[in-house]
Amino acid sequence: MVTRLTAARPRGGRLPGVLAGLSILLIAVAALMIASAGPAYRGELISLGEAFNLLRNGIYAAGGAVAVSVITLLFSMLVRRSRPALIATLVIVAAVALLYVPWQHWQRAQQVPAIHDITTDTQNPPAFEALAEARVAAPNAVDYPGDTTAQQQQAAYPYIKPLVLAEAPQTVLAAAQAEAEEAGWRIARITENQIEATATTRWFGFEDDVVIRLTEIEDGVQVDMRSASRLGASDVGTNAARIEAFLTALEARLK
Repeated sequence: MVTRLTAARPRGGRLPGVLAGLSILLIAVAALMIASAGPAYRGELISLGEAFNLLRNGIYAAGGAVAVSVITLLFSMLVRRSRPALIATLVIVAAVALLYVPWQHWQRAQQVPAIHDITTDTQNPPAFEALAEARVAAPNAVDYPGDTTAQQQQAAYPYIKPLVLAEAPQTVLAAAQAEAEEAGWRIARITENQIEATATTRWFGFEDDVVIRLTEIEDGVQVDMRSASRLGASDVGTNAARIEAFLTALEARLK
């Protein structure tokens, strides 16, 4: 007599495993879309509109992964299946981590004005000269936008002010050049009192132009700075953060 042994069917059948696998697939697709949007645009493989669509669809896919994971988790708890429940939990954690950066950018965009040209001197902003031609070819204007932008800047970034240093102009210029090079900016021109350079954002590779102007005063040197995006109505606070970080680092370098 032959006895056939049949493995006990897991509670809930194959459904918890299938749902867990679907959540993994969705979060993998989401990660690929979100991670590749910036580099694909930066490498000129797709247009900016296509890159934003890719990013948007990646966010939707991550949302879908969360929805499927929640269903998986609830069903797995109901049928007492620990492995699918663990997978669902890990996918939810991964989705939260993946969506944190886009969410952070969205939050910042809601909190700052839609401006893209920031300077420590709104009355007499440092002028783009060596970079004027590149800015004329870009969507955003080469000239400073004017009083409306100045007022919005003052309200949003009251801490953006000139830096006064009790140092010789040559010392400050050398330190500013070293700081710009350390930041990875592409220097366009250096004169005895001004540096022009282009900073490139890491993810999408957006180009923002920078002018650093030195003015001799009685107590030393006044450093004024301007940072302006070539593309986009809003910089989401990037230029103000760049100026603040640069002037803080420059002051620390000369202490």
